[in-house]
Amino acid sequence: MILIDGKKAAAELREELKKEVLQLKSKYNTVPGLTVILIGELAPSKIYVKNKEKSAIEVGLKSEVIRYPETVDEKTVLNKIKELNNDASVSGILVQLPLPKHINKQKVIETILPSKDVDGFHPMNVGNLSSGYESSVPCTPLGCYLLIKKIEPNLNGKKAVVVGRSNLNGKPMTQLLLKENCTVTITHSKTKDLKGECLKGDIIIAAVGIPELVKGDWVKKDTIVIDVGINKTEKGIVGDVAFEEVSKVAKAITPVPGGVGPMTIACLLKNTIECFKRIQK
Repeated sequence: MILIDGKKAAAELREELKKEVLQLKSKYNTVPGLTVILIGELAPSKIYVKNKEKSAIEVGLKSEVIRYPETVDEKTVLNKIKELNNDASVSGILVQLPLPKHINKQKVIETILPSKDVDGFHPMNVGNLSSGYESSVPCTPLGCYLLIKKIEPNLNGKKAVVVGRSNLNGKPMTQLLLKENCTVTITHSKTKDLKGECLKGDIIIAAVGIPELVKGDWVKKDTIVIDVGINKTEKGIVGDVAFEEVSKVAKAITPVPGGVGPMTIACLLKNTIECFKRIQK
């Protein structure tokens, strides 16, 4: 069984990106810039943003965090995004979710220029991804995809089962796998005979937010299992996959933590660089 080391894969990706940033700097005399907007004092959001900032600086990007109190009005945030849209030194804009209730998430996402949308959430990027055109891809599914490709470079004809249908992961993950000629089944918590569906998969991506849902007898031998879940339980942090059981049958599996998580931030940096290159074109 191969334990898929997300920390190692993310470190390798960051090294590649560092070299690319140096090349871009010598070519364009400037480096890509990532600006993150953080609203409120949510502890997980603050940790994420701190890690994003640290990683961005590490690969040589310009990094800026704009902080607002939870009481900030929507207009102030939207005006700031418009200002950043017009700022040539900003290649990527990210508004950290979740947002306070009085701020409309859809409005915020749609105000970001699609060419600077490093999260890949703008409807234009979502549409381009599903149409097979060039687009920003949400960071978590992109990270999952890169980890799968490390284990199995040729995905032609593989059966993939995506557990979870969120806009954040399940749907974009499906588009990435279809592009690789996989046969993809999208399942979710309401699927009848979820176990039976999972047993058909050569690849299982679990992103449904139910602790240890995918059991050892749900997985056939030699399956690649990617666990996107992060659930707080009495046992501590666990994924959507029962790791001990599944690791006995799977060909390869991501741990939680230390699997998909580190790749998500590395892919955010990758997206920022891709946005920069598209803008330069």
